[in-house]
Amino acid sequence: MIFSCIMTAMFTAQLINNPFSDPGVYLEFKHRREAMLFDLGDLHRVSPRQLLKVRYVFVSHTHMDHFIGFDHLLRICLGRDSHIALFGPPGFHGNIESKVKAYTWNLVENYVNDFQLDVTEIHPRHKIKRSYKCRNAFKSEKEDICNDFDGILVDEKLFSVSAAFLDHKTPCLAFRFEEKMRVNIMKNALDEMGLPTGAWLMPFKERIINNEPDETPVRIWWRDPSGQVKENIKPLGLLKEKIVRLTPGKKVTYVTDVVFSDENVCRIVELARDSDLLFIEAPFIHEDVEKATQKYHLTAFQAGMLARMAGVKRMVLFHFSPKYKGVVEMLIQEAMQAFADESP
Repeated sequence: MIFSCIMTAMFTAQLINNPFSDPGVYLEFKHRREAMLFDLGDLHRVSPRQLLKVRYVFVSHTHMDHFIGFDHLLRICLGRDSHIALFGPPGFHGNIESKVKAYTWNLVENYVNDFQLDVTEIHPRHKIKRSYKCRNAFKSEKEDICNDFDGILVDEKLFSVSAAFLDHKTPCLAFRFEEKMRVNIMKNALDEMGLPTGAWLMPFKERIINNEPDETPVRIWWRDPSGQVKENIKPLGLLKEKIVRLTPGKKVTYVTDVVFSDENVCRIVELARDSDLLFIEAPFIHEDVEKATQKYHLTAFQAGMLARMAGVKRMVLFHFSPKYKGVVEMLIQEAMQAFADESP
């Protein structure tokens, strides 16, 4: 289905709201207490339990429908001993500081835990990072400036996140999440070795990604029917040989609020190239292309064409104009026509 999420052995990625509501994607890692958000529209459909897993937030731009959820996220996380890294376009520090200055923080120095925001403002050639701690009333603290920004925002052992600047009559960021390497577990090989699936597989995969020595012991644990913990120890090299198949990681790209121009097309296609999943806005039908251009948005046909040009495997449409409620099939049909290289 065109609105379905991508589900893999490592993560799930899905729209936060229905395609007519505020934009946003929630990407959650399996077997790890970690997630990320792309855009901060209305977050009330995301449970507090899910929001407390969020470690990274990537904001395309700060129009209200992409940023109003910041307050809700802040409210859920206050009093927690955690950090959230946020990334946004030029002026983002001012947006964050205006938000937090709207509240009174006279009692926060008594909090036991110190929730922290690490905010990075992205410019075409540099990044500026500032920290804001709850117990310091979210006053701006140390500032780090990176003058050799190469498009990569996050570069961790398991994944990276990159950004590209697009034009929405204001700078608007598109993002690509990319796994470094996919460590596939062969279930039949596990069965042959008499080993269970379970939470032990995540640290096992991380050891492979970290290129740890083959003699590294791997603790395999599970609970028997009575609830007792059982364990087995196997060398990393043996498990790699018997139960693992390595493949390239998955790519997920998020594109929203952009006019169809030559420069934007080139940047979107480059960012989304060979993505396994492309989340892309499709507010208008192609008959209304003039209105879409005036509002600096895409048509559904343009969205499908971009997906085809980038060679993506699947696309998810969102950010539909309310004027098309009841005729959503028109948007889907146009996008799929373009994806299949047919005329509108």
